[in-house]
Amino acid sequence: MSRTRRLVLRGEDAHDLPLLQQAAETIRAGGLVAFPTETVYGLGADALNPGAVRRVFQAKGRPSWDPLIVHLDTREQLFLLTRDQPAVVQMLLERFMPGPLTLVLFKTPLVPDEVTAGLPTVALRMPAHPVARALIRLSGTPIAAPSANKFGRPSPTTAEHVLHDLEGEIDVVLDAGPTPVGVESTVLDMTTQPPTLLRPGATPVEALEAVVGTVHLLPKPTAEGEALRSPGLSARHYAPQARVLLCEPVPEALLAQTEHALQQGKTVGVMKPIGWPLPSHPRLRVYTWGEWGNWRALAQRLFDGLRWLESEGVHTIVCPLPPPQELALAIRDRLERAARS
Repeated sequence: MSRTRRLVLRGEDAHDLPLLQQAAETIRAGGLVAFPTETVYGLGADALNPGAVRRVFQAKGRPSWDPLIVHLDTREQLFLLTRDQPAVVQMLLERFMPGPLTLVLFKTPLVPDEVTAGLPTVALRMPAHPVARALIRLSGTPIAAPSANKFGRPSPTTAEHVLHDLEGEIDVVLDAGPTPVGVESTVLDMTTQPPTLLRPGATPVEALEAVVGTVHLLPKPTAEGEALRSPGLSARHYAPQARVLLCEPVPEALLAQTEHALQQGKTVGVMKPIGWPLPSHPRLRVYTWGEWGNWRALAQRLFDGLRWLESEGVHTIVCPLPPPQELALAIRDRLERAARS
């Protein structure tokens, strides 16, 4: 494939519309387009074109047993692609969509098996980002899109991250700057009773329980080779090339873990909250992550920090582990999976 076309958007209709139309033409022709959502950048293909969907797996190096999320522009598309929806789905749509919530429902025959890893269910969401919504609308088809990175790597939150992983392997990237949320959507399986949280994400489970009642806890990570119920369930995921070491969320623990890692004689990176002390050392690389407890800011910078420290050639990344609640649960989940490598 030739070089990936980078189309830079300005947020101005007169400038952006022709570029969005080019990207939509690429989708309709069976091509691959990386585009921003409110969570991370997605790698999109026509969800109803099996050949285009297979190209997504090939470009990412993604195993066929890991299903994709179908991105929609209207609620009507959800009811066209799914069946036997519980009544509470309508309440979830009204409360959370468009937004960072993915629902798993039983699929209709319109959805190719390539999208769902052969499962009878499909994961769907309506992104809130205006570029994503415009691309889906102009393409005239639902768009299947995992994160726009190589499989297992930290998710991309900028066009630069996308091109680092996928330059020359995809057709187009729509560059609209950094994504505002920074971690993926929450995935809720509505085919079980009560519903099951398959992946914590940008919509807190506490907000979901206010609508649907009790939500089952996360399942254990699925063994490789077994079809996953949702994207992002692999035991190892979101991982930089460096080893990730997690510590208790207090300054003293971060300092002690960093000093211990430096004693191994390797270059060490740290995801450092503002105001937490660290030693001065020639083999230490520091990413100023944000204010501890400001989970929105920390989520938005999580993957950028992991990627930046990796680019600095560190052997180990030390990071405090957030608590298992609200948006912090999603950050914690990503870090725990990254640390399993």
